[in-house]
Amino acid sequence: MPHSQQFIPESIGCEDVITMTVDEYETIRLIDKEGFSQEECGAYMQVARTTIQQIYASARKKLASAIVDGAVLRIEGGDYQLCDGMGHACGLGGCHRRACGHMRREEQ
Repeated sequence: MPHSQQFIPESIGCEDVITMTVDEYETIRLIDKEGFSQEECGAYMQVARTTIQQIYASARKKLASAIVDGAVLRIEGGDYQLCDGMGHACGLGGCHRRACGHMRREEQ
């Protein structure tokens, strides 16, 4: 789970709240912070690369709206399952469950 689940602008002039799902957050973390390709991210989260593209595009749009419009960004919900650190995906790097916490997205 994210260390911080809500980001609030210093000057709250806007009452809008943008909700980013945990799987959107994880996609941003893996691609933008950890440097995964979309294909690697898809393998890590156990979904198709095309699904990652859709999640990533949605997450970036929400992140941009929160920054540009000064809205509250809240991270919660979504379609995911927390890993116990014993799964095969943990060998893909970027998993901090063995050091801290890993998520795996499940498709419905």
